Amino acid sequence: MTVKLHGYRYSVYSWIARLALHEKGVHYEWVEVNPFHDEVSPDYLAMHPFRRVPTLVSDSFVLFETGAIIRYIDEAFAGPRLQPVEPWERARVSQIISIVDSYAYWPLVRQVFSHGVFRPRLGRLTDQSEYQRGLEAAPGVLRALDQLASGGSFLVSEALSLADIHLAPMIAYFASDHGGYALLQRHHRLCSWWSAMAQRKSVAETRPKLP
Repeated sequence: MTVKLHGYRYSVYSWIARLALHEKGVHYEWVEVNPFHDEVSPDYLAMHPFRRVPTLVSDSFVLFETGAIIRYIDEAFAGPRLQPVEPWERARVSQIISIVDSYAYWPLVRQVFSHGVFRPRLGRLTDQSEYQRGLEAAPGVLRALDQLASGGSFLVSEALSLADIHLAPMIAYFASDHGGYALLQRHHRLCSWWSAMAQRKSVAETRPKLP
């Protein structure tokens, strides 16, 4: 089976997909796509009509939307199971993924990380009001995730799940900002979880190299 992952090297969602592939031990080809570029390949737009990343191509099967991609990766390939068996645990995984997408991504990544770390490193203009809004919104998100965390090395059960894979890149980017890191330290379960996740080989090997 030939697997290609089309993504942007700095995209947190592309990182999530890469992390899932690494945890499953799937060999894949990386295809760089910059969705922010003025001209995106028509071939890519034919696969992803919304001009975002990532997109997975597995033989002739084309799939976009990160949540769908990582579930497919777990179910289509051999390797450690990334979705729990118990219904309540599977529901918790889905809940955490939904929280990450709906409430965490914007303040943690698009506001704090983007304006506190990414844009300055690229020499781009930053918006301090956006950064501050992110810091103000983040505690509520972190509190909710902290309450849902199991208190162990993984968010839901005694094994790594898609919930850990979906959240880890977001927290990694957020915690790379000094203000974000300080806020994370106030949430003990989440902080303990991230300390364990940050040591995983797959996280280190897939982590984007920022400018």
